[in-house]
Amino acid sequence: MLGHLNNARYLDYFLNAREDQVAEHYTLNMGELAREQQAAWVITKHQLSYLKPARQGIIVRILTQLIHFDNSNLVIEMQMRTADGQRLLAILWAEMTFVKLPAGTRTDHADALMDLLDELDVPGIDYEPDGFDHRVKTVRHELKQVRRAAGQPD
Repeated sequence: MLGHLNNARYLDYFLNAREDQVAEHYTLNMGELAREQQAAWVITKHQLSYLKPARQGIIVRILTQLIHFDNSNLVIEMQMRTADGQRLLAILWAEMTFVKLPAGTRTDHADALMDLLDELDVPGIDYEPDGFDHRVKTVRHELKQVRRAAGQPD
């Protein structure tokens, strides 16, 4: 109605992109993992900041990365940017817990899974559970510096 992506659809875009990226880049099939381990990650919390509208008909770039994990939890950061990657449209932190199936009770990651998560964890991002707003400011500032270095307007 307003000529931009509906707020609820941002989650669809983010989560679909993450699933595709995990399958492509990590050759990890989440369905197979769930069957093998009799466990899966479930989302327990989202923090989402809508910064600029994703206008109808534009192409966006979605980046996702693991920024924190422990024995039974992980946090995935997802950024929606303009097609050139230089402007942040939205940012999401998705917190997930690993649970036994079908009971849905929290369980620990297996050792092999912990090793994989350790490999995938992005260094240089200091995750703090209450640090979402600070992270948004940091990413916006970093992209602003990239645009300035490239001689682009803010």
